[in-house]
Amino acid sequence: MKAQIVLLSTFFLLLSCSNVDTNSTSNNYFPPINNSNWEKLTLIEAGFNQNNIPDLLQFLEQKNTKGFIILKNGKLVMEHYFNNHNANSQWYWARAGKTLTATTIGIAQYQGFLNINNSVSSYLGIGWTTATNEQEIAISCKNLLNMTTGLDDSMGENTSAANLEYIAPAGTRWAYHNVYIKLQDIISQTTSTTFNSYFNTELKNKIGMDGNWTQIADNSVYISTTRSMARFGLLALHNGKWEDNQIVPENYFIESTNTSQSLNKSYGYLWWLNGKESFRLPQSQLEFNGSLIPNAPTDMVAALGKNDQKIYIIRSKQLVIIRMGQAADEENFALSTFDNELWSKLNTIIN
Repeated sequence: MKAQIVLLSTFFLLLSCSNVDTNSTSNNYFPPINNSNWEKLTLIEAGFNQNNIPDLLQFLEQKNTKGFIILKNGKLVMEHYFNNHNANSQWYWARAGKTLTATTIGIAQYQGFLNINNSVSSYLGIGWTTATNEQEIAISCKNLLNMTTGLDDSMGENTSAANLEYIAPAGTRWAYHNVYIKLQDIISQTTSTTFNSYFNTELKNKIGMDGNWTQIADNSVYISTTRSMARFGLLALHNGKWEDNQIVPENYFIESTNTSQSLNKSYGYLWWLNGKESFRLPQSQLEFNGSLIPNAPTDMVAALGKNDQKIYIIRSKQLVIIRMGQAADEENFALSTFDNELWSKLNTIIN
Protein backbone atom coordinates (compact mmCIF):
# COMPACT_ATOMS: atom_id res chain seq x y z
CA MET A 1 0.00 0.00 0.00
CA LYS A 2 2.82 2.40 0.91
CA ALA A 3 4.54 1.57 -2.37
CA GLN A 4 1.38 2.46 -4.29
CA ILE A 5 1.13 5.80 -2.48
CA VAL A 6 4.76 6.60 -3.31
CA LEU A 7 4.19 5.69 -6.98
CA LEU A 8 1.05 7.85 -7.16
CA SER A 9 2.84 10.79 -5.47
CA THR A 10 5.71 10.51 -7.92
CA PHE A 11 3.30 10.38 -10.87
CA PHE A 12 1.46 13.54 -9.81
CA LEU A 13 4.75 15.33 -9.11
CA LEU A 14 6.01 14.53 -12.61
CA LEU A 15 2.66 15.57 -14.07
CA SER A 16 2.77 18.94 -12.31
CA CYS A 17 6.34 19.53 -13.46
CA SER A 18 5.32 18.91 -17.06
CA ASN A 19 2.79 21.74 -17.00
CA VAL A 20 4.05 24.91 -18.72
CA ASP A 21 4.34 27.97 -16.53
CA THR A 22 4.03 31.03 -18.78
CA ASN A 23 5.76 33.17 -16.17
CA SER A 24 8.84 30.94 -15.89
CA THR A 25 12.06 32.43 -17.23
CA SER A 26 12.88 29.04 -18.79
CA ASN A 27 10.12 29.70 -21.34
CA ASN A 28 11.62 32.96 -22.51
CA TYR A 29 12.91 33.66 -25.98
CA PHE A 30 15.75 35.97 -27.05
CA PRO A 31 15.84 37.39 -30.60
CA PRO A 32 18.96 36.68 -32.68
CA ILE A 33 21.81 39.16 -32.33
CA ASN A 34 22.67 39.64 -35.99
CA ASN A 35 19.37 39.69 -37.85
CA SER A 36 15.94 41.25 -37.66
CA ASN A 37 13.99 38.03 -37.10
CA TRP A 38 11.92 38.15 -33.92
CA GLU A 39 9.46 35.42 -33.04
CA LYS A 40 5.89 36.44 -32.35
CA LEU A 41 2.99 35.41 -30.17
CA THR A 42 -0.56 36.00 -31.29
CA LEU A 43 -2.82 37.99 -29.03
CA ILE A 44 -4.69 34.77 -28.23
CA GLU A 45 -1.47 32.90 -27.38
CA ALA A 46 -0.48 35.76 -25.09
CA GLY A 47 -3.88 35.68 -23.40
CA PHE A 48 -4.69 39.26 -24.40
CA ASN A 49 -8.21 40.63 -24.80
CA GLN A 50 -8.42 41.43 -28.51
CA ASN A 51 -11.63 43.43 -28.24
CA ASN A 52 -9.93 46.37 -26.54
CA ILE A 53 -6.88 46.59 -28.82
CA PRO A 54 -8.41 49.20 -31.22
CA ASP A 55 -9.13 51.53 -28.29
CA LEU A 56 -5.53 51.21 -27.06
CA LEU A 57 -4.07 51.88 -30.51
CA GLN A 58 -6.29 54.92 -31.03
CA PHE A 59 -5.22 56.26 -27.63
CA LEU A 60 -1.52 55.74 -28.44
CA GLU A 61 -1.79 57.54 -31.77
CA GLN A 62 -3.71 60.45 -30.30
CA LYS A 63 -1.08 60.77 -27.56
CA ASN A 64 1.78 61.41 -30.03
CA THR A 65 3.25 57.91 -29.80
CA LYS A 66 5.80 56.90 -32.44
CA GLY A 67 6.75 53.34 -31.47
CA PHE A 68 4.99 50.84 -29.20
CA ILE A 69 6.01 47.26 -28.40
CA ILE A 70 4.83 44.58 -25.99
CA LEU A 71 6.95 41.46 -25.39
CA LYS A 72 5.61 38.39 -23.59
CA ASN A 73 8.22 35.80 -22.64
CA GLY A 74 10.54 37.66 -25.01
CA LYS A 75 8.30 37.29 -28.06
CA LEU A 76 6.55 40.11 -29.91
CA VAL A 77 2.85 40.33 -29.10
CA MET A 78 2.31 43.90 -30.30
CA GLU A 79 4.47 46.15 -32.48
CA HIS A 80 2.92 49.33 -33.84
CA TYR A 81 4.24 52.57 -35.32
CA PHE A 82 2.43 55.88 -35.66
CA ASN A 83 2.90 59.48 -36.76
CA ASN A 84 5.36 58.94 -39.64
CA HIS A 85 7.53 56.54 -37.62
CA ASN A 86 8.48 52.98 -38.64
CA ALA A 87 10.53 50.01 -37.46
CA ASN A 88 13.73 51.54 -38.86
CA SER A 89 13.17 55.02 -37.46
CA GLN A 90 15.28 56.09 -34.50
CA TRP A 91 14.16 58.22 -31.56
CA TYR A 92 15.76 59.53 -28.40
CA TRP A 93 15.48 57.72 -25.07
CA ALA A 94 15.97 60.96 -23.12
CA ARG A 95 16.72 60.10 -19.49
CA ALA A 96 15.27 56.63 -19.85
CA GLY A 97 18.79 56.07 -21.19
CA LYS A 98 20.27 56.69 -17.75
CA THR A 99 19.47 53.04 -17.02
CA LEU A 100 21.95 52.15 -19.78
CA THR A 101 24.58 54.11 -17.87
CA ALA A 102 23.70 52.40 -14.58
CA THR A 103 23.91 49.00 -16.27
CA THR A 104 27.30 49.79 -17.82
CA ILE A 105 28.58 50.83 -14.38
CA GLY A 106 27.61 47.40 -13.05
CA ILE A 107 29.65 45.72 -15.78
CA ALA A 108 32.68 47.93 -15.12
CA GLN A 109 32.49 47.23 -11.38
CA TYR A 110 32.36 43.47 -12.00
CA GLN A 111 35.42 43.76 -14.22
CA GLY A 112 37.29 45.51 -11.42
CA PHE A 113 37.56 48.98 -12.94
CA LEU A 114 35.64 50.76 -10.17
CA ASN A 115 33.68 50.38 -6.95
CA ILE A 116 30.42 52.26 -6.58
CA ASN A 117 31.11 52.82 -2.88
CA ASN A 118 34.23 54.84 -3.69
CA SER A 119 34.35 58.62 -3.89
CA VAL A 120 33.76 60.15 -7.31
CA SER A 121 36.86 62.27 -6.68
CA SER A 122 39.01 59.15 -6.47
CA TYR A 123 38.30 58.68 -10.19
CA LEU A 124 37.81 62.23 -11.50
CA GLY A 125 40.17 64.06 -9.15
CA ILE A 126 39.43 66.94 -6.79
CA GLY A 127 37.61 69.92 -8.26
CA TRP A 128 34.83 68.39 -10.36
CA THR A 129 32.40 70.50 -8.27
CA THR A 130 32.62 73.86 -6.48
CA ALA A 131 32.11 72.17 -3.09
CA THR A 132 34.89 72.09 -0.54
CA ASN A 133 37.32 69.18 -0.77
CA GLU A 134 35.73 67.53 2.25
CA GLN A 135 32.19 67.94 0.88
CA GLU A 136 33.17 66.70 -2.56
CA ILE A 137 35.12 63.66 -1.39
CA ALA A 138 32.03 62.53 0.53
CA ILE A 139 30.10 62.09 -2.75
CA SER A 140 30.32 58.47 -3.88
CA CYS A 141 29.49 56.83 -7.20
CA LYS A 142 26.48 55.33 -5.43
CA ASN A 143 25.25 58.85 -4.68
CA LEU A 144 25.32 59.52 -8.42
CA LEU A 145 23.38 56.32 -9.04
CA ASN A 146 20.63 57.05 -6.53
CA MET A 147 20.44 60.85 -6.98
CA THR A 148 21.65 61.78 -3.49
CA THR A 149 24.79 63.81 -4.28
CA GLY A 150 23.59 66.83 -2.30
CA LEU A 151 24.38 69.11 -5.26
CA ASP A 152 22.01 71.91 -6.25
CA ASP A 153 19.53 70.59 -8.84
CA SER A 154 18.26 74.09 -9.66
CA MET A 155 21.42 75.08 -11.55
CA GLY A 156 20.39 73.57 -14.89
CA GLU A 157 21.69 70.58 -16.80
CA ASN A 158 25.26 71.75 -17.42
CA THR A 159 27.63 69.57 -15.37
CA SER A 160 30.78 71.69 -15.48
CA ALA A 161 32.34 72.27 -12.06
CA ALA A 162 31.02 75.84 -11.89
CA ASN A 163 27.48 74.53 -12.19
CA LEU A 164 27.76 71.85 -9.51
CA GLU A 165 27.21 73.63 -6.22
CA TYR A 166 26.92 72.09 -2.77
CA ILE A 167 23.53 72.38 -1.07
CA ALA A 168 23.44 69.47 1.43
CA PRO A 169 25.68 66.62 2.65
CA ALA A 170 25.82 63.65 0.30
CA GLY A 171 23.16 61.08 1.12
CA THR A 172 20.83 63.50 2.94
CA ARG A 173 18.83 64.96 0.05
CA TRP A 174 17.23 63.25 -2.98
CA ALA A 175 17.11 65.38 -6.13
CA TYR A 176 16.78 64.36 -9.77
CA HIS A 177 19.98 65.79 -11.25
CA ASN A 178 21.84 65.58 -14.55
CA VAL A 179 25.07 65.09 -12.60
CA TYR A 180 24.62 61.30 -12.92
CA ILE A 181 26.25 61.75 -16.36
CA LYS A 182 29.58 61.91 -14.49
CA LEU A 183 29.31 58.12 -14.28
CA GLN A 184 30.13 58.04 -17.98
CA ASP A 185 33.28 60.09 -17.30
CA ILE A 186 34.25 57.64 -14.56
CA ILE A 187 34.01 54.73 -16.99
CA SER A 188 36.16 56.61 -19.50
CA GLN A 189 38.79 57.34 -16.84
CA THR A 190 38.92 53.86 -15.35
CA THR A 191 38.78 51.81 -18.56
CA SER A 192 41.20 54.00 -20.54
CA THR A 193 38.75 54.18 -23.43
CA THR A 194 35.72 56.26 -24.31
CA PHE A 195 32.40 55.55 -22.65
CA ASN A 196 30.88 54.95 -26.09
CA SER A 197 33.48 52.34 -26.99
CA TYR A 198 33.17 50.52 -23.67
CA PHE A 199 29.37 50.60 -23.82
CA ASN A 200 29.33 49.28 -27.39
CA THR A 201 31.68 46.40 -26.62
CA GLU A 202 30.33 45.33 -23.25
CA LEU A 203 26.58 45.95 -23.62
CA LYS A 204 25.19 47.17 -26.93
CA ASN A 205 26.81 44.60 -29.23
CA LYS A 206 26.16 41.70 -26.86
CA ILE A 207 22.39 42.07 -27.10
CA GLY A 208 22.14 43.24 -30.71
CA MET A 209 21.09 46.84 -30.11
CA ASP A 210 21.45 49.55 -32.74
CA GLY A 211 21.74 53.26 -31.99
CA ASN A 212 24.32 55.70 -30.67
CA TRP A 213 24.99 58.18 -27.90
CA THR A 214 24.54 61.74 -29.13
CA GLN A 215 25.37 65.00 -27.40
CA ILE A 216 22.31 67.25 -27.29
CA ALA A 217 22.97 70.52 -25.46
CA ASP A 218 24.32 69.45 -22.04
CA ASN A 219 23.02 65.89 -22.26
CA SER A 220 24.46 62.64 -23.57
CA VAL A 221 21.34 61.06 -25.10
CA TYR A 222 20.87 57.59 -26.56
CA ILE A 223 19.00 57.31 -29.87
CA SER A 224 17.82 54.00 -31.35
CA THR A 225 14.96 52.07 -32.89
CA THR A 226 12.06 50.94 -30.73
CA ARG A 227 13.18 47.31 -31.03
CA SER A 228 16.57 48.17 -29.55
CA MET A 229 14.85 49.66 -26.54
CA ALA A 230 12.88 46.42 -26.29
CA ARG A 231 16.11 44.39 -26.40
CA PHE A 232 17.44 46.29 -23.41
CA GLY A 233 14.11 45.80 -21.65
CA LEU A 234 14.42 42.06 -22.21
CA LEU A 235 17.90 42.09 -20.67
CA ALA A 236 16.46 43.93 -17.65
CA LEU A 237 13.59 41.44 -17.40
CA HIS A 238 16.23 38.75 -16.83
CA ASN A 239 18.34 40.72 -14.36
CA GLY A 240 21.19 41.29 -16.79
CA LYS A 241 21.17 37.89 -18.50
CA TRP A 242 20.92 37.32 -22.27
CA GLU A 243 20.35 33.70 -23.16
CA ASP A 244 23.15 31.90 -21.23
CA ASN A 245 25.37 34.98 -20.92
CA GLN A 246 25.22 36.91 -17.64
CA ILE A 247 26.23 40.27 -19.10
CA VAL A 248 25.59 42.22 -15.90
CA PRO A 249 26.02 40.59 -12.48
CA GLU A 250 22.59 39.47 -11.30
CA ASN A 251 23.09 40.72 -7.75
CA TYR A 252 23.97 44.19 -9.06
CA PHE A 253 20.90 44.27 -11.31
CA ILE A 254 18.64 43.20 -8.45
CA GLU A 255 20.22 45.88 -6.27
CA SER A 256 19.68 48.45 -9.05
CA THR A 257 15.97 47.71 -9.29
CA ASN A 258 15.20 47.88 -5.58
CA THR A 259 15.00 50.86 -3.22
CA SER A 260 18.51 52.31 -3.04
CA GLN A 261 18.12 54.82 -0.17
CA SER A 262 15.50 55.92 2.37
CA LEU A 263 14.71 59.33 0.87
CA ASN A 264 12.86 58.13 -2.23
CA LYS A 265 11.62 54.59 -1.81
CA SER A 266 10.51 54.49 -5.44
CA TYR A 267 14.05 54.91 -6.80
CA GLY A 268 16.83 52.40 -7.39
CA TYR A 269 20.04 52.99 -9.33
CA LEU A 270 18.56 55.31 -12.00
CA TRP A 271 15.50 52.99 -12.22
CA TRP A 272 12.00 53.95 -11.06
CA LEU A 273 10.13 51.44 -8.86
CA ASN A 274 6.39 50.97 -8.61
CA GLY A 275 4.37 49.67 -5.68
CA LYS A 276 6.22 51.48 -2.89
CA GLU A 277 4.54 53.42 -0.10
CA SER A 278 5.80 56.83 -1.25
CA PHE A 279 7.76 58.61 -3.97
CA ARG A 280 9.46 61.86 -4.92
CA LEU A 281 9.58 63.51 -8.34
CA PRO A 282 12.04 65.67 -10.30
CA GLN A 283 12.34 69.35 -9.39
CA SER A 284 10.52 68.90 -6.11
CA GLN A 285 11.35 68.18 -2.48
CA LEU A 286 7.84 66.97 -1.76
CA GLU A 287 7.15 63.38 -0.77
CA PHE A 288 3.94 61.87 -2.13
CA ASN A 289 2.16 58.96 -0.49
CA GLY A 290 1.20 55.93 -2.51
CA SER A 291 2.45 54.05 -5.53
CA LEU A 292 4.25 55.81 -8.38
CA ILE A 293 1.79 54.54 -11.03
CA PRO A 294 -1.30 53.23 -9.21
CA ASN A 295 -2.80 51.47 -12.25
CA ALA A 296 0.39 49.54 -13.01
CA PRO A 297 1.47 46.23 -11.40
CA THR A 298 3.12 46.75 -8.03
CA ASP A 299 6.26 44.81 -9.03
CA MET A 300 6.90 46.95 -12.11
CA VAL A 301 10.25 48.69 -12.57
CA ALA A 302 10.60 51.38 -15.19
CA ALA A 303 12.97 53.57 -17.16
CA LEU A 304 11.21 56.91 -17.58
CA GLY A 305 12.55 59.58 -19.93
CA LYS A 306 11.60 63.14 -20.73
CA ASN A 307 8.41 63.54 -22.74
CA ASP A 308 7.13 60.02 -22.12
CA GLN A 309 9.86 57.67 -23.24
CA LYS A 310 8.95 54.47 -21.36
CA ILE A 311 10.39 51.05 -20.59
CA TYR A 312 8.11 49.03 -18.30
CA ILE A 313 9.39 45.72 -16.88
CA ILE A 314 6.88 43.40 -15.17
CA ARG A 315 8.58 40.17 -14.09
CA SER A 316 5.46 38.59 -12.58
CA LYS A 317 3.87 38.63 -16.03
CA GLN A 318 7.10 38.29 -18.05
CA LEU A 319 6.24 41.49 -19.90
CA VAL A 320 8.33 44.25 -21.45
CA ILE A 321 6.41 47.30 -22.70
CA ILE A 322 8.02 50.10 -24.71
CA ARG A 323 6.66 53.50 -25.68
CA MET A 324 8.61 56.06 -27.73
CA GLY A 325 7.32 59.38 -29.01
CA GLN A 326 6.72 63.01 -28.33
CA ALA A 327 5.15 64.19 -25.08
CA ALA A 328 1.70 62.67 -24.73
CA ASP A 329 0.32 65.90 -23.34
CA GLU A 330 2.59 68.51 -21.76
CA GLU A 331 6.39 68.45 -21.57
CA ASN A 332 7.57 66.44 -18.55
CA PHE A 333 10.81 65.18 -17.01
CA ALA A 334 9.89 61.56 -16.26
CA LEU A 335 6.53 60.59 -14.76
CA SER A 336 3.36 62.10 -16.23
CA THR A 337 -0.40 61.49 -16.10
CA PHE A 338 0.07 59.53 -19.33
CA ASP A 339 1.61 56.62 -17.37
CA ASN A 340 -1.52 56.01 -15.34
CA GLU A 341 -3.82 56.61 -18.33
CA LEU A 342 -1.84 54.15 -20.45
CA TRP A 343 -2.01 51.50 -17.76
CA SER A 344 -5.77 51.91 -17.46
CA LYS A 345 -5.90 50.91 -21.15
CA LEU A 346 -3.33 48.12 -20.80
CA ASN A 347 -5.26 46.58 -17.92
CA THR A 348 -8.21 46.02 -20.25
CA ILE A 349 -6.15 43.79 -22.55
CA ILE A 350 -3.55 42.12 -20.30
CA ASN A 351 -4.78 39.34 -18.03
